[in-house]
Amino acid sequence: MDLRQLRYFLAVAEEGQVTGAAKRLNMEQPPLSRQMKLLEEELGVTLFDRSGKRLALTNAGMLLQRRAEQLLRQFQETIEEVHGLDEGILGALSIGCVVSCFSLLPQRIERFHEQYPDITFKIHEGDHFLLGEQLEKRNLELVVARLPFEAAADPERYSILRLPSDPFVALLPDSWSQAADSRKLGMAELAQYPLLSLKSNLTTGMHNRMMEAFREAGQEPHVLCECSSITVILSLVAAGIGATILPKSVIASLPLPGIAMRELALTPFYSEVGLIWIKDRYLSKIARNFIEMFGE
Repeated sequence: MDLRQLRYFLAVAEEGQVTGAAKRLNMEQPPLSRQMKLLEEELGVTLFDRSGKRLALTNAGMLLQRRAEQLLRQFQETIEEVHGLDEGILGALSIGCVVSCFSLLPQRIERFHEQYPDITFKIHEGDHFLLGEQLEKRNLELVVARLPFEAAADPERYSILRLPSDPFVALLPDSWSQAADSRKLGMAELAQYPLLSLKSNLTTGMHNRMMEAFREAGQEPHVLCECSSITVILSLVAAGIGATILPKSVIASLPLPGIAMRELALTPFYSEVGLIWIKDRYLSKIARNFIEMFGE
């Protein structure tokens, strides 16, 4: 039994006669009658009551009609879903994102959803190493992260769509008297405060940028705490433990009470951000559409 036979069977069941079904299917009557007999022989049941002027379905025939309609409908839906995936209008997109870049996603996802309402998203948070690992395992197609992307793989393995630069700012506890000052904060003044630095054993890019900026200003700051969690660092700032330097967008995506933002008297001092994927690997049409929109 195949889909072609099921279509033939449904046509005969709906028409109540082989002649009308053959005309509807644009085929000769004898081959259609033969197909119905072969179907009954294969199933070992009688599908049609042939005693009247019109063919009537037996109980077995009525059951097969219901199942055949379901199977053909599911088959057609599967074809439509496959085409939808290929065209990038149906399916799911898995994106990885570092916490400091979360503010870049909402507006872009909203725009993408307006254009492709049947696309769903799976968003995963992690550091560079974890997100690079998930890219390699194909659990993610795209990653939004600060640059350089410090994953374990060779950097040449990645394609990167660079996004507009994000300026670094100083974040101070509101409780400090200097926090309310509107002037830009110099690196020499900032070096006088205990500093909190975003750093882990595997990702050091943000820490290195901060220390490089101090060295260029001839300063050697006192780093009170190194931490891999932006949330923890912001909590420590709010508690009055120390100050930190982070990209300006971070405070927009993770607002916390008790923190004041000061612009730095140091230019240019920016954080580079990129949308990242693996070169020479198949990308879904959904991912390709997202990349195109992301850079607009």
